[in-house]
Amino acid sequence: MQDKLESIFASVVRRNPGEGEFHQAVREVLDSVAPALKRHPEYAEAKIIERICEPERQIIFRVPWEDDRGEVHINRGFRVEFNSALGPYKGGLRFHPSVYLGIVKFLGFEQLFKNALTGMPIGGGKGGSDFDPKGRSDREVMRFCQSFMTELYRHIGEYTDVPAGDIGVGGREIGYLFGQYKRITNRYESAVLTGKALSYGGAQVRREATGYGAVFFAEEMLRADGGDSLDGKRVVVSGSGNVAIYAIEKVHQLGGTVVACSDSSGYIHDPKGINVEVLKHLKEVRRARIDEYAEAYPHATFVAGRPIWEVPCQVAIPCATQNELTGTDALSLIAGGCTTVVEGANMPTTPEAVRNFTEAGVRFAPGKAANAGGVAASALEMQQNASRDSWTFEYSEQRLREVMQTIHARCHATADEYGMPGNYVAGANIDGFRLVAEAMLAHGLI
Repeated sequence: MQDKLESIFASVVRRNPGEGEFHQAVREVLDSVAPALKRHPEYAEAKIIERICEPERQIIFRVPWEDDRGEVHINRGFRVEFNSALGPYKGGLRFHPSVYLGIVKFLGFEQLFKNALTGMPIGGGKGGSDFDPKGRSDREVMRFCQSFMTELYRHIGEYTDVPAGDIGVGGREIGYLFGQYKRITNRYESAVLTGKALSYGGAQVRREATGYGAVFFAEEMLRADGGDSLDGKRVVVSGSGNVAIYAIEKVHQLGGTVVACSDSSGYIHDPKGINVEVLKHLKEVRRARIDEYAEAYPHATFVAGRPIWEVPCQVAIPCATQNELTGTDALSLIAGGCTTVVEGANMPTTPEAVRNFTEAGVRFAPGKAANAGGVAASALEMQQNASRDSWTFEYSEQRLREVMQTIHARCHATADEYGMPGNYVAGANIDGFRLVAEAMLAHGLI
């Protein structure tokens, strides 16, 4: 079976040259699913793996727009509709200069299994552009979003493909995208986009969901290992965007102390605990760099150009971007007393780092399980839009917590079932794969 999987992986690399992130995501899943294929030979006979690794649809398009000086710019837009076996394609849009087809395919592949683990009827997809919203005015961002949606609208819909936000796409961008979709289609189709503002069909807890969800998953991991909790734990959270901010907020609510967070310029170390309200003002209101935090708090230190993982902690939650936590960083965390790592971003940990954590006995939760809070809340937003309903913050948060508890229980039980207790990577990959595979078998050869 392993020889067969190696052959499939070689084919994926050959058919998708130069797409390193996509290769890495496929490799991680293939390294886990051999036991499931051995137990279910019908998956191999139907070539489920080969079909899962090939997106159902890949869309690439030109996005022309004009800046405030009247200069014309051309960006490239993407939407990869990876797999619809479980429901309409669902996944975010990322606006960042690093975006290219390989990044979008890796994200869509991860999204497929993440969405399956939620137990909700949603397939996997992802999209975005190499446009950089940083430093652009609201008018420039609006013009770009309108041009982007002028092409994207023909490929999406509440029963076809439902985008949301990701890096570089927040409430402002979702609003402009929705407005253009409504303008072109002449339909007020609320469920076509999630992450909307509360004033026009958004859901409570959607903004907080990815960060909150990762922390809920961490709490479940600790509880499963002898009834521990986050109370009193020192925590490091990388990033300072939406996911990181609300992960920090929830850690503090559960009794932990986040002593460091970061952005691309460096990290802040605040031994008294990061002040979330100050961080929100810096990042959400002023869109400033994180070094300004240290100006407000003399006891805090800004460290430029160094990895945040050198700060000693018991729990680490990487929430920035893919492959940010290297093998060397993993050794630093282990030396600093870290016992639990929970991925709040998509594949932020390199394979070498994962191996180091495994060998050291560090509990490790992959993003496709721990990062699922955002898409879970998006699916809940779709439910509310479909029923013209609106839920309270408390009820929405409780629903989110229940979904994350269910994901943890599935991963934990599947790892036990396959003789790998405590291996959340194997548990998540096998369980997500089984769910998608069974739906694909039921639908026939399509």
